[in-house]
Amino acid sequence: MTIDRTSERELTEHILVGPAYRLAHEDLDFLAEDDLRPVRLQLELIKPERTLRHHDIHSTVVVFGSARIVSPEVAEKQLEEAQQLHREDPASERQLLAAERRVHWSRYYAEARCFSELVSHQFQRVGRRDFVIVTGGGPGVMEAANRGAFDVGARSAGLNVTLPSEQRPNPFITPDLAFRFRYFAIRKMHFLLRAKALVAFPGGYGTLDELFEVLTLVQTRKMQSLPIILFGREFWNRAIDFDFLVDEGMISSQDRALFRFVETAEQAVSVLKDFYGGHPPDEPMIVQGHDMKGDR
Repeated sequence: MTIDRTSERELTEHILVGPAYRLAHEDLDFLAEDDLRPVRLQLELIKPERTLRHHDIHSTVVVFGSARIVSPEVAEKQLEEAQQLHREDPASERQLLAAERRVHWSRYYAEARCFSELVSHQFQRVGRRDFVIVTGGGPGVMEAANRGAFDVGARSAGLNVTLPSEQRPNPFITPDLAFRFRYFAIRKMHFLLRAKALVAFPGGYGTLDELFEVLTLVQTRKMQSLPIILFGREFWNRAIDFDFLVDEGMISSQDRALFRFVETAEQAVSVLKDFYGGHPPDEPMIVQGHDMKGDR
């Protein structure tokens, strides 16, 4: 078969743009295949780790809580709008009640912001950054915690995750410490690799999942003991009947002592100071063998 030079060039171009000729690390379709899952897991483990080391992040305080809790300012504005609507349409009582509940819960936004501000101001310093606030990177309590660090010019991290309804990162995360994950398991590992405390505010399934992950790791000694602080005794005692679990023999009384209740940011900071003697520990947290539940 005889072909002219124009045809040769066309055939060569066809080869060059074909998927088989792409470099493996540049072939996004290839990297997205099921067979490449181990590689993707490794990349998600390595990339944030290298960045955190580069920025001298030695220890962290992880803050969990609902993405649906709004700031007091936003909650008050929404309540005013709901009250106006209710005056015009008495049938809108459900919206009014929901707005009133948002005002009630907004105090935890304020406490999360204050807690983060206090911790960031007291423990971050040039050359070594300790007790850096880490959140899930989204809105609500997560935004409040990142915002508290932002208020005092401190760094904070956000570990966002891809979801069917894409969640945008809140604007208060330090840009160099804003990460996005595909896998919940690797995201959870990064939450805890440097964690020196866990602070959980009221929240839903995600918050409960993350809280019980840490409780399980500490209970089973896969992770060193650390302060586990629950904001809002009334909420947590109603959401989870810990005493019932003890009474029925499902957990021991020692397991019940793995966490502390607090109501204010100042109380939470006091728990940290009491646990660590007033200063961050020297060594980063070790999750033994990186053997985290669900990371298989």
